[in-house]
Amino acid sequence: MICASLFAIFTAASLPVGAAEPKPEIQRAVGAPQAVGVAHTLRTIPEACARLEGQFTGDAANPYKFAAARTSERCQPRARLVDAAGAKASAANGWVLNDVIRVPNAGCASQQAVVRVWRKDAKAVPPKLDAQGRSRIYLKEGLDSARGGDLGPIPVYAAAMKMEGVACK
Repeated sequence: MICASLFAIFTAASLPVGAAEPKPEIQRAVGAPQAVGVAHTLRTIPEACARLEGQFTGDAANPYKFAAARTSERCQPRARLVDAAGAKASAANGWVLNDVIRVPNAGCASQQAVVRVWRKDAKAVPPKLDAQGRSRIYLKEGLDSARGGDLGPIPVYAAAMKMEGVACK
């Protein structure tokens, strides 16, 4: 009886507290602790020609600086990177949790920056069938629509950063 009660307690304790958050597509361990003032790359998203960067600031009001940087001027993005708050990225809105990156503060072990990367696939629709029953894209029409900004749907990534843990003094 006691053994069954202890099993029930340990089973309940092992359930995830934030069960509402889905499991990310990319599984990764907690990152290496980073010192205050040292800029570091969190992740590169090649499809969006973007690199997510972070830096612990040491400022209590704004402890972590998070930004996206372009990887190369010549890179042609095949996806967009947007702010997760503005895009309302969540599983309920059709987004997929792609990655969760955790970076501890080297000077304060109880504090860590957590970056969540969400992904939303584009629903590509093939062109309409022509008179011969074939789906075709003609070069001139394709270039004209691209110049007009009508490129069709492309994948979108969204990133959001949140501090977790207790700040040190």
